Amino acid sequence: MTQATTPPVPTGGVAPFWKAALACRCPRCGEGRLFRGLLEVAPACTACGLDLSGQDSGDGPAVLGIFVLGALAMIGAFLVEFRLSPPLWVHAVLWPVLLIPASILMMRSAKAALIWLQWRHRRDEGV
Repeated sequence: MTQATTPPVPTGGVAPFWKAALACRCPRCGEGRLFRGLLEVAPACTACGLDLSGQDSGDGPAVLGIFVLGALAMIGAFLVEFRLSPPLWVHAVLWPVLLIPASILMMRSAKAALIWLQWRHRRDEGV
């Protein structure tokens, strides 16, 4: 007698925090993409079908980015200024080039981390 094997349906597993946050993956399976665009959360996981439409990270990622990147930018600006003493235009070119991509990357990871935490602690009963 042959028995057809079907893939197991994930019911309540939790992807590792760092995998979900840094790789921006589904909080349940850790495989499907969390974002549809740059910062827009996908309506559902493509791997396990988890409904992500109710997930909202609010302003948390922006606050985290302001505190962390703001502190790092100020430390970096002071170090560059006091050690190298470059002209002002160097600061005007250097810091936006470094901080804009860093802000976007940090925002994605912070948003994924907060969505993972919300899902893990079942903030929304519909999820």
